Amino acid sequence: MAEQARTATRRTTKFLKPVTRELVRARVLASERISPSFVRVTVGGERLSSIAPMGFDHWFRMLFPETGQSELHLPTAADDQWWPQLQAMPDDIRPLLRNYTIRRYRPAGAGRFGDTAEIDIDFASHGDLGPASVWADTVRPGEELGLLDEGIIYQPFPDARWQLLVGDESALPALAGILDSMEFGRPVEVFVEVADPDDVTAQELRTGPGVRVHPVVRSDPDLRPDTAVTEAVRAAVLPDEPGYVFLAGESGLVTGVRRHLVRERGLPKSSVSFTGYWNYGAAAY
Repeated sequence: MAEQARTATRRTTKFLKPVTRELVRARVLASERISPSFVRVTVGGERLSSIAPMGFDHWFRMLFPETGQSELHLPTAADDQWWPQLQAMPDDIRPLLRNYTIRRYRPAGAGRFGDTAEIDIDFASHGDLGPASVWADTVRPGEELGLLDEGIIYQPFPDARWQLLVGDESALPALAGILDSMEFGRPVEVFVEVADPDDVTAQELRTGPGVRVHPVVRSDPDLRPDTAVTEAVRAAVLPDEPGYVFLAGESGLVTGVRRHLVRERGLPKSSVSFTGYWNYGAAAY
């Protein structure tokens, strides 16, 4: 990896933000289980057209009512004041907050369920381990939620000669979005750890020349995601030239794989984009 260490190009920011954004109020249009571990919720609304799809791992903050709240209350600001406003809300009306990926965006007039723009959100369903999982499992058409656009994290540098994408099931929609959006032509290795191989199949991952997808199925579905996929990455043969890595999923998985790539493989930190979606100890789905 010495050659990569000399030539890797530093990214300017961790996040590529949308040009404009607003806190959008939307409604659930449909919900379906698409695989053993995934529920797809489709949302729509007049203001969803204000979200300009950026592709790749385009993510947003989702605000939704806590169990027992009869009405969705949202901050009025979409700039840096949205967070203080959220924290200032009384406990009995403050909505819950989680981060999710846009799996698919359909503009107004091209939707499956109506005339407004639509967004598909794929939830890794873990029963009652977290409020978002419970919400996805029980939500009904017509229920409200809020979306705040945040942009993308995936930002390969121009001279990357290969790419490595790694995650667990919580990152599978982001990995699928990246594959949907990227231009093929250089080697891409994808390692995704899941509890059931049908979860990967259901995402209909786009592939092409040089793209290899490696589903890593945990021997015990209840085990913490990190060991199996980390070992798979350790065993992978990576080119000795500049490359780019995208890591996402459980925080321990992300930390472990990043540490291996930087400390043991010699990749520059600047060539690795990473984000922890959840923490196993907190069960923060």
